[in-house]
Amino acid sequence: MRKKAWLILVLLFMKCYLDKAMGRGIATQEKEDAAMPVATMSPPEGNTTFIDGTTWCVALGGVSQVDLQNALDWACGLGMADCAAIQQGGACYEPDTLLSHASFAFNSYYQSNGNSDIACNFGGTATITKHNPSYGKCVFRTSGSLDSSTASMGKHRQSLIWWEKIATILWLSYIWM
Repeated sequence: MRKKAWLILVLLFMKCYLDKAMGRGIATQEKEDAAMPVATMSPPEGNTTFIDGTTWCVALGGVSQVDLQNALDWACGLGMADCAAIQQGGACYEPDTLLSHASFAFNSYYQSNGNSDIACNFGGTATITKHNPSYGKCVFRTSGSLDSSTASMGKHRQSLIWWEKIATILWLSYIWM
């Protein structure tokens, strides 16, 4: 009986944490320190936004689709880029192309990580541009700007999904006890 009471308390705590982090409260989760490094051939030259004006990071056309997909997966996963807008129904979902989605994700990561050359490499699949890639309702962030999905914790949504899975497993183990 004590085991069930403890499990209920753990589930209640996790529910409160998830409610806070999903925007129903104030979340203070920091970016994980153990992010996978991105290999680069260019030196980290610092913030180019303040040297030459506003810049964006976009995917390179003509690169391997496999490399581009791997870079996109990393940016939206371990890189913790805000990829909510490129999900189906999002403002940047159309055109539904790998190049378009990767450009949005790469820029999200780039803007969140200091606008440095090293933050826009993605294994050689990305480049920095001074041309604003925004179109229609799809707005590519610039340094210091926040779009609605960034403000609503889109960046941390991936890690919160794992907490939801753990809570579900604990709940099922409680039911089967």
